[in-house]
Amino acid sequence: MSGQDFVERLKKRFGEGIQGVNLEAIDPWIEVAPDSLVEVSRYLRDEADLRFNMLNCISAVDYFEPDPKKAAKVKWEPHLEVVYHLWSLPNKSSLVLKVMLPRWKDGQEGELPEVPSVASVWSGADWHEREVYDLSGVQFTGHPFLWRILCPEDWEGHPLRKDYEMPLEYHGIRGK
Repeated sequence: MSGQDFVERLKKRFGEGIQGVNLEAIDPWIEVAPDSLVEVSRYLRDEADLRFNMLNCISAVDYFEPDPKKAAKVKWEPHLEVVYHLWSLPNKSSLVLKVMLPRWKDGQEGELPEVPSVASVWSGADWHEREVYDLSGVQFTGHPFLWRILCPEDWEGHPLRKDYEMPLEYHGIRGK
C-alpha cells in the first residue's frame, strides 16, 4: 500500500479527524485532531496490516516567538505540537502523529492545553506524557497518574516553554 493509499484509508475512516499530512518529510507525519487521537491510535495499533504496536516517544514543540520583532515575521500562530513517534515491529515501519494545540486552553494564559492520554493504547505513554506535562505544560486528560516526573512537585512553570523564566531562587537556593 502506498503512503497516499494509507492516508486515504485513514481519511475515509476518520474524516475530519485527519487534519493534515506530509509524506515527503524525513519522518512522514499525519496530523490528527485532538478528539480523534485515541481512536486513531487504537486503529493504528490494532489493524492487522498496520500494527503500530510500539510508541517510541512523545514530545512537544512550542511554536512561540518571544521577540516581538521576530514574531511579526513568522507565518504561524503561536501553538504547541505534540508529536508521537510510532513503530510497527512486524512491518518494520515508522509513523509520526502530530496534534496541534493552542498554547493556552481557551486563550487563558496559564491554563494548560489538553489532549487525551494514549496511555490506554500504549502503556509506555505513561512516562512520556508525564515528561511532556512536566516540561512543556500539556494536560493529558484521562492519564492515570499525571504528576511531575523531572521537576519537583512544587516547581512553578514548564521549563521547555519558550516564555519560561527561570526562577532566581528555589527554596532559598539562588541560581547563577
